[in-house]
Amino acid sequence: MPERLQKLLAAAGLASRREAESWIRAGRVTVNGRVATLGERADPETDEVRVDGEPLARETLRYWLLHKPRGVITTTSDPHAAEMGRRTVLELLPERARDVRLFPVGRLDVDSEGLLLLTNDGAVAQALLHPSMGCEKVYRVTVRGRLRNAEAERLAGGLVLEDGPMARCKVGPRRFDADRERTTFELTLREGRKRQIRRAMAQLEHPVVRLLRVRMGPIELGDLPRGAARPLTAREVRRLIEFAGTRREHARTRASSRPHS
Repeated sequence: MPERLQKLLAAAGLASRREAESWIRAGRVTVNGRVATLGERADPETDEVRVDGEPLARETLRYWLLHKPRGVITTTSDPHAAEMGRRTVLELLPERARDVRLFPVGRLDVDSEGLLLLTNDGAVAQALLHPSMGCEKVYRVTVRGRLRNAEAERLAGGLVLEDGPMARCKVGPRRFDADRERTTFELTLREGRKRQIRRAMAQLEHPVVRLLRVRMGPIELGDLPRGAARPLTAREVRRLIEFAGTRREHARTRASSRPHS
């Protein structure tokens, strides 16, 4: 199936899509012996794609689940790591996971914890992240004070943040700890914006004390210890790929059903 060249290069683990675009512009990529152009598509099954004269070989697809601890940066590299005394999520993976170029699917801010998927499967990453796919992400949220019914309803209905209104979300049952003056609940989102939950709870005057992601699409954190990583099981990979296909079909159906202007 033909795909954009920058997607093929990213899937092969050679570069990010942005880097791949610069390689294409520089004339470093050829298709069937001809210098490629930006926006061109190729079928890896039938076309010969080369970078600097070397044939493109697709990486084996890998999927790793990580329980990200607080204080770890969700990035593939951090030039200030040594001076700041901090680690990246890739440093928590075992050596056997580093034979291919993995990237984190989405972000958890430095103070947040929980489920993080790392993979080299760009199609799955898009299905989990793109707003049109509507992938559910579930967080266990602990905030200061008692979150009352009216406030939970405002949150579920979609608060208006400085970068626009939130989509409607699901607020699970709330548990109030009177001794510590804290409320814990599960929050299910179908979108993901920078520090979205923290900003929403600050608006309700219930600052976040702890934020833990426990599910992303069909993948659950389970009892994986903090800081530990493991490859997805074969069953989890099948469910993930099936989910990605279903989400893409859902997005296509929605797009085709919209009235044309």
